[in-house]
Amino acid sequence: MTMRRVAGIFKSRPTIEGAGVKLKRAFGYAQVPRFDPFLMLDDFHTSNPDDYLPGFPWHPHRGIETITYILEGLVEHGDSMGNRGTIGAGDVQWMTAGSGIIHQEMPQTSPTGSMWGFQFWANLPTSRKMMAPRYQDVKAADIPEVILENGIAIKVIAGEVAGVKGAVRDIIIEPEMLDISLPAATLFSHPVKDGHTLFTYLLTGAAWFDEQKLQLIEPENVVLYEHGGDQVTITTGDVPARFLLLSGKPLNEPVAWQGPIVMNSQDELRIAFEEFKNGTFIK
Repeated sequence: MTMRRVAGIFKSRPTIEGAGVKLKRAFGYAQVPRFDPFLMLDDFHTSNPDDYLPGFPWHPHRGIETITYILEGLVEHGDSMGNRGTIGAGDVQWMTAGSGIIHQEMPQTSPTGSMWGFQFWANLPTSRKMMAPRYQDVKAADIPEVILENGIAIKVIAGEVAGVKGAVRDIIIEPEMLDISLPAATLFSHPVKDGHTLFTYLLTGAAWFDEQKLQLIEPENVVLYEHGGDQVTITTGDVPARFLLLSGKPLNEPVAWQGPIVMNSQDELRIAFEEFKNGTFIK
């Protein structure tokens, strides 16, 4: 086993998206291509309905996958293909926009008043940019949870832990997406694919995300690892910790990104926006 080393730490920053949703961006355009194949991570966490109710009205996507994970609250969604539904607490929606989709995501008043969720964007390779759109909608009850020794609890959204496969499967970038809870004073070692991009995002508590315990990480920080190595070690001290762990196969392809559309060239972007304007975007 070769231990992964930390390549960088990124603090999430406040921003406004959609029709005025206040959220925090953990990483995005400025970090391309360091997170390849991942493009963006947004964290929306608030107890003020005015911060989230404006929502994300109708908008297009092409060339990417959007992954929505809700911890608390409700989000109604609809799209140009006639799909409708609600993403609730613990649910995941893995949407492959592919050749193009127009959709909206509208948070609803939460039963508790609070909203907490995440949206990741993952890139699609050139060969699959124009694939047919599709969804994997997974309810909380269908996401397996693995309990390891010392009370370590892992929700396996994508990937595999202790022989248990995640609910989301057959994704091109071979992702791993885990929601991990560590008790206090616990060491957690996890095998990862050598060469795959790997990062964590701390939700609550505090932990060291490197074997040498060089820096104690607090919530709303992303830890990005170097690509070499096939194991990662996380350690907690006096308090427990909960974090997301994601990995995926890098694409190593050019990125042309404008708003909600990500292609490989500026000419492809021009065509996409012209088609959206002309009403020929949906294939």
